[in-house]
Amino acid sequence: MEIKEAINKAKQNDQKAFNYLLDVFWDDVYGFQLKRINNENDAEDITIQTFSKAFDKIATFKDDYKFKTWLITISKNIHIDLIRKEKKIISQSISTDESDTIYQVLDESPSPADKIITEQNLAKLLRDIKKLKPHYQEVINLRYFQELSYQEIANALDEPMNNVKVKLLRAKKLLAEIIQKN
Repeated sequence: MEIKEAINKAKQNDQKAFNYLLDVFWDDVYGFQLKRINNENDAEDITIQTFSKAFDKIATFKDDYKFKTWLITISKNIHIDLIRKEKKIISQSISTDESDTIYQVLDESPSPADKIITEQNLAKLLRDIKKLKPHYQEVINLRYFQELSYQEIANALDEPMNNVKVKLLRAKKLLAEIIQKN
């Protein structure tokens, strides 16, 4: 299958075309992120987010551009958004006059009310996860609750790593749909 053919089939929601594109471009996007952030888990997460976003918006891809460049741009933007969120959370500066600057570090430890809300949200999330098919439940459990890497999940399930990536991508999309319906 050629890349242009795969893109056209993916625009028609062909799963084999999505798998093909993921296989062909995974290393490029992952390698790009790994060079930027030097953290394998974060690079994998951003790469998964990149493909998820790209596949959701594949209908907007124009053949005038290279698909790899389009994916790298999406990946770069996701990384920039994450950095912005982190910077926003880290600290807040309060200035009293020109010579005195006070830095107030935000206390992010949860209050008792926050803990209760988190427990309720977790219970609801677990109920939503149980609405997924068992193989999707398993891959979400392994990745997010047991915090296994994609390679460790592939070994545990005795499946190729690309299958694990696609399964996780689909599971996250289905879970998002379930959550939005509620």
